[in-house]
Amino acid sequence: MAPSPPIDAAAADPDPPPSRPTDAPAPITVPSPRAHLHHLLDRRDTPRGTAWEPVRAMDGTAAALAAKPEAKLVAGEAGYVLEDVPHVSDYLPDLPTYPNPLQDNPAYSVVKQYFVDPDDTVCQKIVVHKGGSRGNHFRRAGPRQRVYFESDEVHACIVTCGGLCPGLNTVIREIVCGLSDMYGVTKILGIQGGYRGFYARNTINLTPKSVNDIHKRGGTILGSSRGGHDTMKIVDSIQYRGINQVYVIGGDGSQRGAGVIFEEVRKRGLKVAVAGIPKTIDNDIPVIDKSFGFDSAVEEAQRAINAAHVEAGSAENGIGLVKLMGRYSGFIAHYATLASRDVDCCLIPESPFYLEGEGGLFRYIEKRLKDNGHMVIVVAEGAGQKLIAENMKAMGQDASGNALLLDVGLWLSQKINEHFKKNKTTINLKYIDPTYMIRAIPSNASDNVYCTLLAHSVVHGAMAGYTGFTVGQVNGRHCYIPFYRITEKQNKVSITDRMWARLLSSTNQPSFLSKQDVEEAKMEDERTAKLLDGSPSNPKA
Repeated sequence: MAPSPPIDAAAADPDPPPSRPTDAPAPITVPSPRAHLHHLLDRRDTPRGTAWEPVRAMDGTAAALAAKPEAKLVAGEAGYVLEDVPHVSDYLPDLPTYPNPLQDNPAYSVVKQYFVDPDDTVCQKIVVHKGGSRGNHFRRAGPRQRVYFESDEVHACIVTCGGLCPGLNTVIREIVCGLSDMYGVTKILGIQGGYRGFYARNTINLTPKSVNDIHKRGGTILGSSRGGHDTMKIVDSIQYRGINQVYVIGGDGSQRGAGVIFEEVRKRGLKVAVAGIPKTIDNDIPVIDKSFGFDSAVEEAQRAINAAHVEAGSAENGIGLVKLMGRYSGFIAHYATLASRDVDCCLIPESPFYLEGEGGLFRYIEKRLKDNGHMVIVVAEGAGQKLIAENMKAMGQDASGNALLLDVGLWLSQKINEHFKKNKTTINLKYIDPTYMIRAIPSNASDNVYCTLLAHSVVHGAMAGYTGFTVGQVNGRHCYIPFYRITEKQNKVSITDRMWARLLSSTNQPSFLSKQDVEEAKMEDERTAKLLDGSPSNPKA
């Protein structure tokens, strides 16, 4: 069922301006080698209307309103809400469109359907109740029948920001190859050194030949950095170079920066598509199923856990302690523990723990050593920070504004050694920190495929004129998501769902949680669910 168009004050005008796109454009004849197939759609895929409803921040302050872009909402029946993404025709209504060159690509001649149906959307919440609201949806990713950029006029650039993550080079490679192989684009720049590269004018030309083997290497061939976001300088550089497609690969801070770049581009009335590919090794970006590189990180983390298990099992009262990434979200530690099955205790930021007394960590370690002779502990880097808060205050922040955390692995190693020394018990503790080894590896097979799909989806979106969006997989389908939806909160492990219960069952560790902790966790889960289903800042949703 197609959604109804958004309500707009201009809709009351009986004679709307002819330059605005209509909801039912006339059919367009597009030459195609497969035009005889009945399932090909022959209609223009353009945004339905131009009305945007502002998303209001709860506190109503000017700063909060400026920080959150406007939402482009389309409401339908049965509680259906499409959270659409911006389009260049929203502020440049008279742009011409062109036939998609993909239809003449012989490699795609076997495809059953060339183009995504213009009305296809992806539901955010896949489980619904009878009679319940259909909920929020996002526009489905994929090639459109009409594009807003001719291949010869495209001048694209790619930038990578933030920390390293498996799969960065694969995404770069597939954006370049997708633009070249599918759309015939020849002008593609790589911005070196993150956002700073825009005003330092450090660029390299990217071609399918130059990026052919980069997916076999870790890191990013473009280099990366934190901070350095001067919006005016960046957009000045984009305008000066004649760039009209900007692909930003980075975490929530980088995507927030891309959103600000888009707003400035729109303010200047430039025909520039700004698109993001979300990157975080911690898997803490909301809405999407998972971030690229996560599977590779979990797989590599298992190797560190296996080493800790061997070390612990080869010594009397052996303890293997492994610190894994997870500043605010413990997904890597969580999933690596479940995959390994050799872990006796997993500590993550979402689940507080304590050391002394009945039900504390020390009592559990004593019991495991007595019963089994050795044990393995996995701790996420952000776990236990409240216990060492006094030390953490002096650590400051990095260039991206993230708190610099005290090394919980070293701190926990010291506390465990002190406890057993005080009790005159000999232990052999081995501490392993594979953080930078995990970040620097190439992506595995699963992530390589995932990176390819993300890269091709973002290319299709930019060529179709969509802008101010990030691409992600939601319920197994790729879609275009407004920037504000992936930067408004962080994805966290729910310690009240079945996945965490499975971990507790696997490790047999105590939950360390009081009744109050459980109640607070449940309240937080309910608040998050309400935010996903329709936040106060998005009343229509």
